[in-house]
Amino acid sequence: MDEMEEELKCPVCGSFYREPIILPCSHNICLACARNILVQTPDAESPQSSRASGSGVSDYDYLDLDKMSLYSEADSGYGSYGGFVSAPTTPCQKSPNGVRVFPPTVPQPQQQHLLPHPGSLTPIPRNSCITCPQCHRSLILDDRGLRGFPKNRVLEGVVDRYQQSKAAALKCQLCEKSPKEATVMCEQCDVFYCDPCRLRCHPPRGPLAKHRLVPPAQGRISRRASPRKISTCTEHELENLSMYCVQCKMPVCYQCLEEGKHGTHEVKALGAMWKLHKGQLSQALNGLSDRATEAKEFLVQLKNMVQHIQENGVEFEACLVAQCDALIDALNRRKAQLLSQVNKEHEHKLKVVRDQISHCTVKLRQTTGLMEYCLEVIKENDPSGFLQISDALIRRVHMTESQWGKGTLTPRMTSDFDLTLDSGPLLQTIHQLDFVQMKVPAAPMLQLEECCTQNNSATLSWKQPPLSTIAVDGYILELDDGNGGPFREVYVGTETICTVDGLHFNSTYKSRVKAFNASGVGQYSKTLIMQTSEIAWFTFDPASAHPDIIFSNDNLTVSCNSYDDRVVLGNTAFSRGVHYWEMTVDRYDNHPDPAFGIARSDVLKDVMLGKDDKAWAMYVDNNRSWFMHNNSHTNRTDGGITKGATIGVLLDFTRGILIFLVNDEQQGPVAFEGLEGAYYPAISLNRNVQVTLHTGLPIPDFYTPGEADPTGSVC
Repeated sequence: MDEMEEELKCPVCGSFYREPIILPCSHNICLACARNILVQTPDAESPQSSRASGSGVSDYDYLDLDKMSLYSEADSGYGSYGGFVSAPTTPCQKSPNGVRVFPPTVPQPQQQHLLPHPGSLTPIPRNSCITCPQCHRSLILDDRGLRGFPKNRVLEGVVDRYQQSKAAALKCQLCEKSPKEATVMCEQCDVFYCDPCRLRCHPPRGPLAKHRLVPPAQGRISRRASPRKISTCTEHELENLSMYCVQCKMPVCYQCLEEGKHGTHEVKALGAMWKLHKGQLSQALNGLSDRATEAKEFLVQLKNMVQHIQENGVEFEACLVAQCDALIDALNRRKAQLLSQVNKEHEHKLKVVRDQISHCTVKLRQTTGLMEYCLEVIKENDPSGFLQISDALIRRVHMTESQWGKGTLTPRMTSDFDLTLDSGPLLQTIHQLDFVQMKVPAAPMLQLEECCTQNNSATLSWKQPPLSTIAVDGYILELDDGNGGPFREVYVGTETICTVDGLHFNSTYKSRVKAFNASGVGQYSKTLIMQTSEIAWFTFDPASAHPDIIFSNDNLTVSCNSYDDRVVLGNTAFSRGVHYWEMTVDRYDNHPDPAFGIARSDVLKDVMLGKDDKAWAMYVDNNRSWFMHNNSHTNRTDGGITKGATIGVLLDFTRGILIFLVNDEQQGPVAFEGLEGAYYPAISLNRNVQVTLHTGLPIPDFYTPGEADPTGSVC
């Protein structure tokens, strides 16, 4: 019931409707609000004089009638109220519901032609205009003013009942002391129950099981349904509305039919139309109720999605934090390893320099001692004693000096560290760190409306689910062998539609498709079962025919421009089932001998059919016929062909045989047996013959599948 409240509020004042009237656009408005949004327009008879009456007239004091588009009475069905016009460009305000409200115009003294309005102390100016606050269509009022709009008594009654239902809580009618608040109302019993009384006095079994229990508020509304009121005509206030004008779509009285504009219109009884429209509304509500039910289920689905998104978001965030923490831990471990390497280099450099300092200090002490000793020796005045040791001292000084030679006073280690950390690739990798697609695609959806079979070809179409955002690199289409065998791949690629040719006729195929990406292969779609054509329809194939063959009649008729025999094949191959086709001789000159039969795709095209081992044929002239394969002639049979003759070819793979007919009669015994594989219909002819192909024919009545008897005839 709370959802209905917005339907019961005026779009102008935002409160519950009070004395609602119906505008021609079918929207409702309070009568008082309608008076407040009236806009005065100039006199329709002299719009120019009104515009020139003075500059003090504001832009919204009139509507430019020259630019208004008025509907006719027949168009609107509300001719008595005036016509719709485009909304005036007047300053507007906002109602509590947020719709535009045009303010009332301050009428000019020379433009006031006042009309009294019932129930109002303020007269309504003549030529007033009202604009619907919802659709913004404007309407010029006639002499009746707002009286010309019908009152919406139904809406007024619903508002009254709704407000009453909200007034106070309903009490149980069966409680003996201190009645409890009612929880349900039985529409059949017309009694309000609390839960204990309902279980005690209205158990859901027996005849009471069929009673309809509704919420108390709804029960109160139905209980307080207003009695039917007799409505009076707005134009003839003393007449009751008793008929309904179908053309104007409004109730009318008898006086309207006799004197008014509805006299020539189709009218029906008001009660009958009331019941008819109630039924139509109920039927429309059924469909709307179904949509509302679907919307509620959809909202539940969306709310569940919100919960799943939150759960998945928390889980994904935790996974991301764990992965980043793992990267940070790995970086810290590597940092420790690199610091250890730097410390080793640091200790090594210090050790080398300290060793060199120690060595150089000892040697310098020795050198300094020698130098001081030599200086003291030089101070002695004993020549003989000096000469005794001078040679040895000179040698020691030179030897000590040589020990301070090149490289002795050069540092053995530099103070710089020859290590450079190459962090560029790692920083680039960190900057490139991003999310990648790690899920396989969802199962594709076969589009059944686009999947079909034609002849021995099948076309399949599919798409990804609408909500799937997983990347797809391609699709794999699989079909079985048409005989319940295993599936096999027939297409791998990025397209979403594929036509498979060369299937067996009169066979049932199962098909399915799956998608793949860098992460792997997704699930299969649902399996689709398709039936190929029971009867073959085909034509001659220009692509594989000898160049001397001439085609016409949509490739159903062939002739030749050479005196030599030339071969042409059909565009469909057969490998399973029973097939029959015919060819009629349209032209037959000079007694040639055309050949009819079947062949492999690589048969020779410039010799008579049957000359090589790739064709099985019957060649025939005007008197007799022969069967021929690999240039071997067998089974000469009397009876030839003429213009208009019909040659039939019956290929039965269930028995592996080939039979020929001439003019609906079998020509000779079974021509060939043991046929397996794929064969094309074929014919060879020269310029003296023209033949037309007929396909899609049923199997001849004389032929019954079975075993061939020793005589070669068909059982």
